[in-house]
Amino acid sequence: MNAIEENDFRREGEVRERTLYPLKFIPIFKQKVWGGTAIKEVLGLDYGKMEKCGEAWMLSGLEGEESVVANGFLEGNTLVDLVEVYMGDLVGEDVYRRFGLQFPLLFKWIDATADLSVQVHPDDELAMEREGCLGKDEMWFVRQAEAGSCVVCGFKPGVNQMRYLKALKEDRIGDVLRQEEAFEGDVFHVPAGTVHALRAGILLAEIQQSSDITYRIYDWNRTGLDGKPRQLHVEQALKALDFGDGPQGRKNGGEAGKTRYGRVLNTTNPMLDTPHFQVNYLPLNQGVEKDFTGMDSFVVYLCSAGGGVLKADGKAVEIRQGELVLVPACCDIVDLFPDTCGMELLETYIAG
Repeated sequence: MNAIEENDFRREGEVRERTLYPLKFIPIFKQKVWGGTAIKEVLGLDYGKMEKCGEAWMLSGLEGEESVVANGFLEGNTLVDLVEVYMGDLVGEDVYRRFGLQFPLLFKWIDATADLSVQVHPDDELAMEREGCLGKDEMWFVRQAEAGSCVVCGFKPGVNQMRYLKALKEDRIGDVLRQEEAFEGDVFHVPAGTVHALRAGILLAEIQQSSDITYRIYDWNRTGLDGKPRQLHVEQALKALDFGDGPQGRKNGGEAGKTRYGRVLNTTNPMLDTPHFQVNYLPLNQGVEKDFTGMDSFVVYLCSAGGGVLKADGKAVEIRQGELVLVPACCDIVDLFPDTCGMELLETYIAG
């Protein structure tokens, strides 16, 4: 058995009070050339003395970047430790059959104080062929956006590989990219194969497949934190890029770009349904009960504003703006109690 001791689960003749419960994790902070201070100043997540914090990984099972439990008797164990021991009780039986010890999703906060590079992610087939891992379908939930901030999500109509390569060679890549202004509360779907970039002035939550494979196409002719130009992956990106007719990304699991969703108070508002994950939006000013009986998946709550208390099968944990809670698949009933100021949650799971 791994770091979780066997006697933490069962003593001979009696079942101990060591059952699964709502789990919180220690954030993993990343310094980026385009990062800033919003993760601390807006979300209240303390990353210490880091000069340019660009990302806070709130839940990760990637090798070498495994999230560590921050609460309860499992404190100090990694997410991978938990999957190894609890298997389907933690992630769901079908999820465990499909992904094994690999937790299938990655949750981040991203502070784009400066422009991110123009890039693309491979789909599952190409990523498995090249890297032996999952591809990367992702979504963005804009928490804060400065006036005039925009995102790149796809090519302009009529752009093919030849026109794209010509624009890239002539250093006018912006001429072929589809840009859209971003506002607080906007949601963008970025399927694998979609050329994309965050421009300066945006703080957002990113929910994605568990993959860190990125092909960087263009980096605005700047240098990295070491003073040298960052590596580009123009050749690798060619096979990954979607130049098909119609909305970008359709062949890889849905339409790319801004998606509409409801914002009805004290209601589960469907936000995005992809082949890889489902996300709902819950704006609350009163308590609600969620019944997940019969659903074979973990549920993740990411708090985008406000705060309150989450109870799963009677076990309670506080959740505040910026924080994340993982509800194990074996917990059927979840009660959500917002503070007097209310609470906004992103609810994510994997449908069977």
